[in-house]
Amino acid sequence: MKAALTSEYRKWVSTRMWWILLLVMAVYMAFLAVVMAFSVTLEPVDGSGATAIGGVDAALTVYTLGNGLGYVFPLLAGAMSMTAEFRYQTITPSLLADPRRSVFLSAKLVSAALIGLAFGLVGTLSSVVAGAPILAWRGEGAFLDTGDVLVPVVLSVVALAIWAFVGVGVGTLITNQVAAIVVVLAFTQFVEPIVRLGMSSVDMLEGAARFLPGAASEALVGASTYASLGMTDLLGRPAGALVFLGYGLLLAVIGRFTTLRRDIT
Repeated sequence: MKAALTSEYRKWVSTRMWWILLLVMAVYMAFLAVVMAFSVTLEPVDGSGATAIGGVDAALTVYTLGNGLGYVFPLLAGAMSMTAEFRYQTITPSLLADPRRSVFLSAKLVSAALIGLAFGLVGTLSSVVAGAPILAWRGEGAFLDTGDVLVPVVLSVVALAIWAFVGVGVGTLITNQVAAIVVVLAFTQFVEPIVRLGMSSVDMLEGAARFLPGAASEALVGASTYASLGMTDLLGRPAGALVFLGYGLLLAVIGRFTTLRRDIT
């Protein structure tokens, strides 16, 4: 296992794509944090001085944007770490060196989660650094000295790491890199948001929306833009964590006994 992890580490550090995604994520999350911080601190046109979201809720909405909107970056990184093996045929020498495919997959999952921590730190810090000054200036405060904010911020880092873990499972099932990228982008940017909003508007389906992967990750963090606007409820934190991890493990297990069971050429 140690040799497999060392090999995965070298694959990560010898490519440029992961840090390009990391840089784009930092800029994107800082931009979104500025926009969101100004949005939640705008006074209504009636001049009452009230805001749609205030206090701790406003801070959480801004600081956890990485998990709410930026999770596509670690998810892509995890998926591409696996699909690159098939695209460039590096999986062949990897399995020739150690034919234990479960070890190969486990090393992928562990290394992706560790790299995902870097995405979590960068994405979350970008949101906090860009949004906190605006909340302190125009809102009710930055609230960086309270556990009600700090705990979800830390868990946002963890959730983004798990998204990279889930990405490996996606890449194991969808080995074509272009197809995997298209599926990830379509699901994160269009399919799940639309499905969540649609299900939350139907009483019979509202409860089921809490079990979607994005909703489960937000339940782990304990903060959600959707929930703060009253559009959907979340599972409890332990249940959300189990459901979220379950997605990654389920995808990885299915991939292990389908894609990785076949002959590799």
